[in-house]
Amino acid sequence: MIRLAKPPVDERDLAAVTAVLRSGWLVQGPEVQAFESETARLAGAAHGVAVTNGTAALHLALLALGIGPGDEVAVAAYSWPATANAIVLCGATPVFVDIEPGSLGMDPQRLNDLLRTRAGIRAVLPVHAFGRFCDMPAIRAAAEAHRIPVLEDAACALGARLGGRPAGSWGTAACFSFHARKLVTTGEGGMVVTDDEALADRVRALRNHGLDPKSAEPNFLFAGFNCRMTEFQGALGRVQLAKLPDLIAAHRRAAQWYAELLASLPVELPSAIEPDAHVYQAYVVLLPHAAAPRRPQILAGLRTRGVEATIGTHHIPLITYYRRQGGYQPGDFPATDDLAARAVALPMHHALTREDAAVVAAALGAVLQGPYQ
Repeated sequence: MIRLAKPPVDERDLAAVTAVLRSGWLVQGPEVQAFESETARLAGAAHGVAVTNGTAALHLALLALGIGPGDEVAVAAYSWPATANAIVLCGATPVFVDIEPGSLGMDPQRLNDLLRTRAGIRAVLPVHAFGRFCDMPAIRAAAEAHRIPVLEDAACALGARLGGRPAGSWGTAACFSFHARKLVTTGEGGMVVTDDEALADRVRALRNHGLDPKSAEPNFLFAGFNCRMTEFQGALGRVQLAKLPDLIAAHRRAAQWYAELLASLPVELPSAIEPDAHVYQAYVVLLPHAAAPRRPQILAGLRTRGVEATIGTHHIPLITYYRRQGGYQPGDFPATDDLAARAVALPMHHALTREDAAVVAAALGAVLQGPYQ
C-alpha cells in the first residue's frame, strides 16, 4: 500500500526523544523553549508559544485576542472542522466565507462584501489549505480597512513564503500544527506565533492554568487550561525543524512528478500563487465534475489498487453540527460546494518515489476510465 502520509522520523529523532526521557524533565522545559524560538524565527515572528495541538493553538489565540460570546469571526468555509470549532469553543459565532478556486482559500472579495455588511465581526481567520498560501495580501488589506485582526490558520504551511514573507507573519498572530500528517511533526502539537508580546503572554498564561508567565511567584491571573507541550515533543520538533528544507524539497519534487504523470488525466492539478507559496503538505487534485458523485467509489477503487487516498478536507457549513446550527444548505457557498465535492488527496510524503507516483497516476487513470467513470 502506498500510504497517504509517512511521518519523517529517523534515528536523530529517536535519539533526541530518548535523551529527554533520560533527563527526567518531561514537560515544558528548555527543549520546548528552544523549539518555540526556532519556530517563531522561521515564521518571521518575535514570539512562539507551544501548546498541545493545532486546535488548542487556534482556541487560545482567539481567546487571547478577546474573542468571546456575542462576537463573530469570519472564517474560510473549506478547512478541517477545528478551524471553526475553535471559534465556537470561545462562545463566538463563525461566519463562513466562500473560497476561491485558485488557492482553495478564503475569497477576498467575498470577505470584503461580508465586512461591509456584518458589524459584529471581530476577527478574520483565513486558512492556507494543504500548505498553499491563500491570497493574504488582499485578505489582510480587507481586514485592515475595517481595523479587524487577522489570525492565520497556517497549520499546514510552515515554511511556505509569499513575496519572500513566511506563512505566520501576515496577521496579528498565526497558528501551526505538528500533527503526524504535517511536514514537521511532534505526533500532536501546535504553536501560536506573534510579534505582540502581550498577546503571547496571554497565550502563555492560558496554556498553563492562567499562571502569569512573568511573575516571580506563582500568580494565577484567570482560569486557564492545561495545554502545555512535553519536552520530548519539543526535542522532536527541533530535530524535525532542522530537516524542514529537505522535507519541503522532497514534497515539491514529488509534486513535480505528479504534475508530469497526471498531465494526461482529466483532473485539475494544484497550483501556487508563486513557487515558494506552496509546500505541498498534501497533494490535492480536483476530479472532473461528472466524477464528483462517484468520489467514494473512486477512493475505494484506488485502495483496491494499493493506493491510500482520501477527500481533500471538509465543507464545514454542511457537516452535521454547522448545518443544524446555521441552517446552511447546498448553494449557500457555491465555490466550496463545487471544489469540496471534487477534491482528492493523493499520497504525499518525504519518502514517496517517482515509481510510487507512477503507480498512483496509473491507478487514478484506471479508476477514472473504468466502471466509476
